[in-house]
Amino acid sequence: MTNDPAAAVAQPRLRPRLYGWLHPSVLAAAALSVASGYAQFGVVTALGDIAAAFGEEGGGGSVAVDLGLSATTLGLGLGLIRLASLGGLPVSALADRFGRKLVLIAASAVGLACTAAASLAGTYWLFIALFALGRPLLSATNAVVGVIAAEETRVADRAKAIALITAAYGVGAGIPALVRAVTPEAFGFRGLFALCVVPLLALPLLARFVEEPDRYTTLERIAGGSRLGLGAIHRDYRRRLVLVCALTVAATFVTGPINGYVFAYSENILGVSRTFTFLVVLSAAPLGLMGLLVGRWTADVWGRRTTCVTMHIAVGLAGILTYTGGLGVAVAGYLMGIVAGSAYAPAIGALSAEIFPTLERATAAGWLTAASALGAVAGLFFFGVIADSTGGFVAAAVTVSLPVALTAPLYLGLPETRGMELEESAPEPE
Repeated sequence: MTNDPAAAVAQPRLRPRLYGWLHPSVLAAAALSVASGYAQFGVVTALGDIAAAFGEEGGGGSVAVDLGLSATTLGLGLGLIRLASLGGLPVSALADRFGRKLVLIAASAVGLACTAAASLAGTYWLFIALFALGRPLLSATNAVVGVIAAEETRVADRAKAIALITAAYGVGAGIPALVRAVTPEAFGFRGLFALCVVPLLALPLLARFVEEPDRYTTLERIAGGSRLGLGAIHRDYRRRLVLVCALTVAATFVTGPINGYVFAYSENILGVSRTFTFLVVLSAAPLGLMGLLVGRWTADVWGRRTTCVTMHIAVGLAGILTYTGGLGVAVAGYLMGIVAGSAYAPAIGALSAEIFPTLERATAAGWLTAASALGAVAGLFFFGVIADSTGGFVAAAVTVSLPVALTAPLYLGLPETRGMELEESAPEPE
């Protein structure tokens, strides 16, 4: 038997078993994505409650008085949580050495447990610390479920599987708003995060359906897993990694603060009720689904790069719109961002999986998670500082939204991978 992984893949008898996008392993991964979305996005949805619980509410006149804590303090806390996502890189890279399933289940279990523990925090910074402990594990969960979805499916189903994972995360991210709308105020953010024990208890059942992708086991059996250092990418693929990481930084530089402040902005400054917030989130659900379907279609018909460029620009414009007008404009901008971001997800998810080889794919996903964290932290910092210094959100929104639109053409520097199997778009290096 040959020791060359690339040659081994070419042998028909070693050709991996591939499935449709509704295969049980993909569905189980999607369920874990729901849990991850709930655990990670809950802090954004409940940001107003968290600020009120640990700060002092007042009668207007500054961002700090309106929210309970200053935008800088909130931004720093959110930034630290996102910065903790950098720890997702080495955890994700472990999936190239020890397998996707083991890392996925372990990361999900510890991440959910830490998030549930944050519900017991007595101070704002203790809450941030506990939440940050779980964030890198949940970030690794996001990375690995995307890898599983890509590796388990045929080329015709890959964008659909990525869209399913994205939709699952979106459902999880929307559940906190539903919980807040149907529970009394006394339930608060503590009850919200305590509910993380529910998916934690369901984890053993989900683990039974998660499979190790045959693409990985075939190569791992021959090559013994990744031979590079933890977190390393072969030199043939480093230019791709640097470029896609830079684009990820640009994207999250706007989505981090724009999505991070939107609920606190609408409830504490625009004065809408929690029920109204839930109704907006509820209306975003079908729009997000529409965006996913559009993005899946355009990724397979227009191509991955064209879809990414178009939606990258749209996300930047939506970020500006969200904070530059009244309630109607804010809702329109938020919903526009949901549609554009949802359409962007299948294309960038498929492209990111297709431009890296199998034995380094989880490591690359970890790097993208780290880039996402760095972009969000930088965006949250600048947004908070500018909002505090100007006494509002307009200048802050414009400042963080422009980079995402200006960097969109850089996607054309990546290869177009539409219609290619993973072994064709990113063969194992010699």
